[in-house]
Amino acid sequence: MRFETKEALAAVPAVRAVGVEKTFGKRAKAVGALSGIDLEIAAGEFVSLIGPSGCGKSTLMRLLADLDQPTAGTVEIYGRTPRQARLGQEYGIAFQQAGLLPWRTVVQNIALPLELHGVSYAERAERAQRLAEMVGLADFMDRPPDQLSGGMQQRVAIARALAEQPRLLLMDEPFGALDEMTRERMQGELARIVGQSGAAVVFVTHSIPEAVFLSDRVVVMSPRPGRITAVVDTPFGRDRPETLREEPAFFAKVTEVREALHGVPVERANER
Repeated sequence: MRFETKEALAAVPAVRAVGVEKTFGKRAKAVGALSGIDLEIAAGEFVSLIGPSGCGKSTLMRLLADLDQPTAGTVEIYGRTPRQARLGQEYGIAFQQAGLLPWRTVVQNIALPLELHGVSYAERAERAQRLAEMVGLADFMDRPPDQLSGGMQQRVAIARALAEQPRLLLMDEPFGALDEMTRERMQGELARIVGQSGAAVVFVTHSIPEAVFLSDRVVVMSPRPGRITAVVDTPFGRDRPETLREEPAFFAKVTEVREALHGVPVERANER
């Protein structure tokens, strides 16, 4: 289904999951990964998934990306099935490892999805150069990955995920392997990049401060089988300066998410 006007596009959720269940194995050996997942993410919204290891965050991400199918329930990406969304290049993906091809330069790595889908050389070169500039790598366009820092490599991976101008960006712990200083700097970069692209984002993380700093909402999940136990709003606006991390309101939201992870109802946390 396609919508022609911006108003219609904005009215369709970027992600809609209804009654989603996921079980691995059969009968006595069956393991429940997800149970009763109901989630709606608006166009342009940044939502983080957080929870203990094994709670199904990455499994849910795989369902959105059409890398696996739910056992029950439905998943839609802008009103389409994940398969239709994948074929229509509705989303881009960035993982914990940048996964760059070592024999290709920065712009060649960024342009790879465009090349695979038959975009002309001139168009993909122009778009890759523009994306390299967007992620702050204008001076490194012709460098191979082994001449870049870990944070710079992740910026290339993010630019590559945005190459086909997706309306949804799926990110599975993209900063998990970075040191703390680089990680915080990359969070600021990501907030800026997402603001420029206008894409909705589903972001998997184990870091509470990272989730609060980046997100419009933080979705808290329970241990396996993963359920959504709380949704914490983080109403700081899209322009989030580094000084936000030092504000009492930020610490209060970090505490709220932490308490939700430990089973304290959001309503009780808000009363404090």
